Amino acid sequence: MTEPGASPEDPWVKASPVGLFVESTRKGNVVSRANSIGSTSASSVPNTDDEDSDYHQEAYKESYKDRRRRAHTQAEQKRRDAIKRGYDDLQTIVPTCQQQDFSIGSQKLSKAIVLQKTIDYIQFLHKEKKKQEEEVSTLRKDVTALKIMKVNYEQIVKAHQDNPHEGEDQVSDQVKFNVFQGIMDSLFQSFNASISVASFQELSACVFSWIEEHCKPQTLREIVIGVLHQLKNQLY
Repeated sequence: MTEPGASPEDPWVKASPVGLFVESTRKGNVVSRANSIGSTSASSVPNTDDEDSDYHQEAYKESYKDRRRRAHTQAEQKRRDAIKRGYDDLQTIVPTCQQQDFSIGSQKLSKAIVLQKTIDYIQFLHKEKKKQEEEVSTLRKDVTALKIMKVNYEQIVKAHQDNPHEGEDQVSDQVKFNVFQGIMDSLFQSFNASISVASFQELSACVFSWIEEHCKPQTLREIVIGVLHQLKNQLY
């Protein structure tokens, strides 16, 4: 109990048991209110470190996605540019792509038409290449034949130079004709005796049969030998 008129701030009051109890209760209330204020303040203040971490992580993810999207867009654009350049080069190289197609007028050639014209032109080049290879092969054979003829003529000329009097015994063109006439007369005799002209079918069949029988190499050789013997007897 405090004396009447005594103040709680009086030293005597503080020193009394009642005063100590009041002082202790007052300090406890103050500490409790301070803790309450501190916890309330702590709960009301946002955790800025966690939010900054989440923000930077989200920004990094968005930046990575943007980079991938941008890289994909650039790669796709390069691919389209390369395809366009390829089609432009084909239209420049392939002559048929430069010719005006009146069926489409002045419209730009579609990719399908460019590819088809390119395929047709490549096939044309393959055919031309094959044709040229055949011509080259034929020319090589002709060159080989001419080389052989050249060698033969050189040998003939050399032989004539070595034996200048060899041609004095040369026979006339009349003798050459007589040899040919004798061969043809002998063949015509067998031909006339073997061929039937009753119909064209029989004529054809008889001709082939006559050739197989009377135009064998051995038969022709015997005919030529016989004709030469006759002419030799007439000349000498």
